[in-house]
Amino acid sequence: MSFPEPYNPESAQDILRYARWLIGKTFYDVLETDLREPKPQNIVSGYTLPEEQSSILQDSAIEYGNVQRKGGLGNLIEEHFFHYDANSNSEADFSLAGLELKVTPYEERTGRGKNAGVKYYVAGERLVLTMIDYNHRPIEFDFLKSHVWEKCRQMLLVYYLRNKELRSNLDYRINYVDIFTPNEKDRIIIMQDYRLIMDKIASGKAHEISESDTMYLGACTKGSTAARSIVLQIENNIPAQKRAFCFKTSYMTTVLNDYFINAPEEQESVVSDADLLAQLGFEGYLQTKVNKYIGKSDRELCDLLGIEYSGNKAQWINIAFAILGVKSNKAEEFQKANIVIKATRIEEDGDITENTSFPPFKFKDLAQEQWIDSDEADDEEMPSTYPAGDVKPSALQAYFASTKFLFVVFKKHGEDYILKGCQLWNMPYKDLNITVRNGWEQIRDIISDGVEFNMLTVRSGKRAGKINVKNNLPKKDDNPIIHIRPHAKKAYYKFDDYEDGNPADGNELPDGRWMTTQCFWLNNTYVKSILRDDLK
Repeated sequence: MSFPEPYNPESAQDILRYARWLIGKTFYDVLETDLREPKPQNIVSGYTLPEEQSSILQDSAIEYGNVQRKGGLGNLIEEHFFHYDANSNSEADFSLAGLELKVTPYEERTGRGKNAGVKYYVAGERLVLTMIDYNHRPIEFDFLKSHVWEKCRQMLLVYYLRNKELRSNLDYRINYVDIFTPNEKDRIIIMQDYRLIMDKIASGKAHEISESDTMYLGACTKGSTAARSIVLQIENNIPAQKRAFCFKTSYMTTVLNDYFINAPEEQESVVSDADLLAQLGFEGYLQTKVNKYIGKSDRELCDLLGIEYSGNKAQWINIAFAILGVKSNKAEEFQKANIVIKATRIEEDGDITENTSFPPFKFKDLAQEQWIDSDEADDEEMPSTYPAGDVKPSALQAYFASTKFLFVVFKKHGEDYILKGCQLWNMPYKDLNITVRNGWEQIRDIISDGVEFNMLTVRSGKRAGKINVKNNLPKKDDNPIIHIRPHAKKAYYKFDDYEDGNPADGNELPDGRWMTTQCFWLNNTYVKSILRDDLK
């Protein structure tokens, strides 16, 4: 095995030609090929003695295969395939061609529920672009003149399949290599994300930056420990976590699937007018679509949008999709920004009667999770830095930290629900990492330690003589934001000599007993509190 003919560093297409040799190769293949063959003439001559070659290969495999070395696989490709020294310069890696190299993982997942057994692929992590310097002056507000744009306007993406069952990460295989440039609509949204971040920095509010503030371009924290990730802002000496510009995992997942794996013929899009998007911003663009219908009843909207009025729960979410001009949550922008649409109904008295549910969880999975401190949770390589053993980061934390919600709000008037408008929202840092964390840890601890069951005999009514099983898990009033409730058709319990219900409606506790499957819910009172006054 040998490398292809050397590339022209001034030609992006020739660099791509050279890079496509990587497809189908493992990182060990690259390392071995480089160390066992002479280098190009402009490179220092390689080792010729077989025993020396083997020794160097072994030492290099240990060095680059160290999972604690962040960016090790990318460094290997830079140094042993493209033959240039790894660096953190603000200019593109192949500056003469205006091309940035990014080596990034993806993972294979298996669907659950309705999609049980179906294989799908997700980006393995954020794509870090460049560090943010809070104290550099003057601040560059023009995205197209920034070093961020230098890093992402033309990227050579090298995707490898991360499989943690393999003995070494050098055995990971590279499957996709191509040049990627954000399209016009993406670029507009990325520019808006960039400006939001820079505005906070300029006003001395770097400590208030949250990755969930933005759509595609994030600001993830950097630093192996909390102490090492803190810097002082020049305006006010307020400490702020070190951050880097990055493309979010949801954005990179869409890039992976739509540009590399599947490339769909036509994808639904909310945005049809790039000029209007640039003028209004994404949330403003959504509001213009929704505002056309404000004041109309659900029955009127069904007539206008060609939806059969049924009065069931699905009807209002279908109305919301139709107003936005899409059929589902799989619209391009929603996928890239990880936006979930929620149709919310407010009653005439101003209350929201329904709580907001989320996917069910497994008790044994929850018991193994832990809440990750923010600097670790935002780390682009968090999957490779999990604590030892079977401990995993909180799935609930990851969900709220990476998800935006578009609330489309209806308010009851007489027999109808009237459209009030929409609001794009993400959970504030303090709500998530203090209030939600406290509630989540209380639930996790009870499940881990052993749920207490109390069996009560029903004395009257249709269920007289039957058994009700109560438990000591926290109730809705125990936390102002979240609670858990059953997520099943009927109750199921199996413990000691007692069993009642269908096992399909339950899952196993860590101690081997079974109870009804649960899911997390957002309290209806909390949802009401976060909505704008004009929507209530």
